[in-house]
Parts: sequence; structure tokens; C-alpha cells
Amino acid sequence: MSHRNGRPYISGTEALNKLVEGNRRFVTGNLCPKNLGREKREDLLVNGQHPFAVIITCSDSRVPPELVFDQALGDLFVVRVAGNVLDSVSLGSVEYAVDHLHTPLVVVMGHENCGAVQATVEGGEPPGSIGSITALIRPAVDRVRAIGLEGRELCEKATDENVKTSLEVLRKSPVVRHLVDEGRLTVLGAKYHVGSGEVVIFD
Repeated sequence: MSHRNGRPYISGTEALNKLVEGNRRFVTGNLCPKNLGREKREDLLVNGQHPFAVIITCSDSRVPPELVFDQALGDLFVVRVAGNVLDSVSLGSVEYAVDHLHTPLVVVMGHENCGAVQATVEGGEPPGSIGSITALIRPAVDRVRAIGLEGRELCEKATDENVKTSLEVLRKSPVVRHLVDEGRLTVLGAKYHVGSGEVVIFD
């Protein structure tokens, strides 16, 4: 690990390898021991956080990134919202991490059997503010429905398309685009398979 401006630094490729290796441990059940004690917490308080990856994912209780990638306190900067959609607030959170914390990798991670996507596929008028979520997912659903898919196949393909939509939003951010162009940031998509525990990475 090298240092940049006095901070520990790893490349986007190295960060991705850490996620892949961590997910492999999670799938096989060979998890690393974690230091969750007072000494570790005080170190993070005094020396600050240096997360090596931003994970944008769904609020679904079956998809906890720190567990899925077998990481510890301070390793991941997590942005969670139903349907892993990006609005201005969540995008600002990502921009903070990559610009101020110099995090070298951003992963948008959808997941198998996503309730937010399913609700969008089913349509209707959702109660309260849920419609603000389904409105952001609907373009992905419409694109997939236009090619003739239905049922579970429609939901799963729409989940993938929804990840791609969030990637498009990310890449339009001037902050993100600048860092990507300079080679200091990698942005990728992924899908978590709830049954197997495996995360599949894609561009």
C-alpha cells in the first residue's frame, strides 16, 4: 500500500481485488477475524476514516455490504437506499467520499429479488413517498419491458438495468467524471445473489 498526501492509498484495481477476495470468504464461510474493540474505534476517531471503496446498494436487510464483502470498521463507505437509486443527496454522499476521502472505487450493487424493482414492475400508486423511489427505477423497467420480458425474468433484468441507470447518473457527476478521467477513480456495477451470497461484478 502506498501513500498519497500522507494517507494510505490503494488503486481501484487493488480495492476491487479486496472486495472480490472478501466476498469469496463470505461465500465459503472462511471469514477474517475483525478488530471491533475500543482500540480500533479510537484509532478511527483519532486518525479518521480511509475507506477503500464506496458501496451504493439497497436498504434490503439481506444485503449488508460489510458482511457480504467481509470488511471491518472503516473499510467501506456505504450509501444505502431502497432500489440503490441515486438522487442529489445520495450522489453528494458519493462525491464527498471520492473527493474528500480519496476513495478509489465506487460500486453500485443491485441484488437478486429486489422488492423496490418488483414494486415498480407491479405499478400502481405506491403510498407515501415510496413513489419517489419507483419513479427513479421505472425507466429501467420500461426499457426491459419494451424487449418483451415478463415475470421474474423482467424483474431480474430490470434490476441490472437499474444498476446501469445509477452508473449513468454517477458518471455524469463532474466530480466523479474528473477523477475517472484522471485515473484516480474506478466506477463499476455489481449484483448480489441472495441465495448463493456471490457478488458478480460488471461494468
